[in-house]
Amino acid sequence: MKDGFIKAEWDRLNRIVIHRPGIEMFLGLLEPYASLYERVFNRQEATREHEFMEHILKYHFGVEVIRLGQIIESEAESNPAIREKLIDLARSTVQVTDDTKLMKRARSEFEKSLSSFSAQDLFQVIVMQMAIHETQNRGRSVRQIHLSITERSPLSNLYFMRDQQFTTDSGLVLCRMAKPARRFEPEVTKFLWQDVLNVPIVHEMTGSATIEGGEWIPFGEFALVGIGDRTNRDAIDQLLSLDLGYTEIGVVHQAKHPLVASDQPDPMINMHLDTYFEVAASNVVVACIELIREAKVEVYRKKGNSYSRTDTNTNLYDFIRTKGFTVVPITVLEQMAYAANFLCIEDGRILAVDVERGIDSVMKSIASITAENPARYGRLYEQAKKDYEVLSSEGHFFPHKPELRKLGIDVYPVVLENLTGGYGAAHCMTCALNRG
Repeated sequence: MKDGFIKAEWDRLNRIVIHRPGIEMFLGLLEPYASLYERVFNRQEATREHEFMEHILKYHFGVEVIRLGQIIESEAESNPAIREKLIDLARSTVQVTDDTKLMKRARSEFEKSLSSFSAQDLFQVIVMQMAIHETQNRGRSVRQIHLSITERSPLSNLYFMRDQQFTTDSGLVLCRMAKPARRFEPEVTKFLWQDVLNVPIVHEMTGSATIEGGEWIPFGEFALVGIGDRTNRDAIDQLLSLDLGYTEIGVVHQAKHPLVASDQPDPMINMHLDTYFEVAASNVVVACIELIREAKVEVYRKKGNSYSRTDTNTNLYDFIRTKGFTVVPITVLEQMAYAANFLCIEDGRILAVDVERGIDSVMKSIASITAENPARYGRLYEQAKKDYEVLSSEGHFFPHKPELRKLGIDVYPVVLENLTGGYGAAHCMTCALNRG
């Protein structure tokens, strides 16, 4: 199978793209809520966790790992045409805002700098999303200039490489992100696909459509796509108009969490389909039962070159059971600790977050939001405490589940206690390019 074509989530994973987080993560941690992070965490430890995950993927599982910044910088240094396009992309990300005279000079100086920057510096300009502002004191002294360089919206979520696109059996679909903090990310990955790796893009979302890659899971003959806070109907309509190879596509409606006050829902808890439901094998999925029973599914079948709605009305639990899959349940607490956000390496083999190693951080996070709004999160927190007691006494925190062993699922647990503070785990952090 060539890059950019994936039929099923359990096919052998051959090639992925990741992004090693840098200073942009630190800037995100200065205001985690606006940066879409779940909680504050240690950036240095997060980087070490990311390095270890890459090492395991490369040397234990034999997956070819491409690092976003590294490949762009390398190609730009050796290819003048790619370097010029990288300069153009960097130029488009910087704002210069001053009085007319200073702005002209500042813009001129910035243009000179761009031509001298290394490819690594150009990539940093893009990731930082900077604004340059100058004001000048009146008087005869030269260079009495107050300089302010700020980051407008640093790409602090770029390390979640699943979301800017997703891979179908007919090529990549380039997403349009729902949240302002992430809106520019697909421009960066589009540069990678088109100008560096030459990976086919079957469709680029346009207009008001918003969708993110964590919503898409292919199952061979059929596929599932989530709709909710991050994905709207316009994006679903564009997707269903494509001539893909799947005979059926199920549109999964994001469920309101049954333990969160109905008048104050929190879509971040299960923001993407892959945060509460994931494939472990060609006949096994892992899911939070409370959520997949609530998640309604519209079923569309291939008709000609697009998809048409059927009369089927069901929920995700019943839908996946009718497809012959065994559902391994995880608790509400495990779901919030990213148990379902694992990466399937091949049929029956997964790289999963070691829930127990990060569970205290998750419990503190739930306790914190409950203290701020007990009416909204009180029931959720009570269930989390019950789950914690049971899991601690049994010693069966995901992925150390007897159900997985009985089903023959080979599990490799990794500690991602800090990285998950950004709201995602191994699946969210990897863009799968090639399976087969």
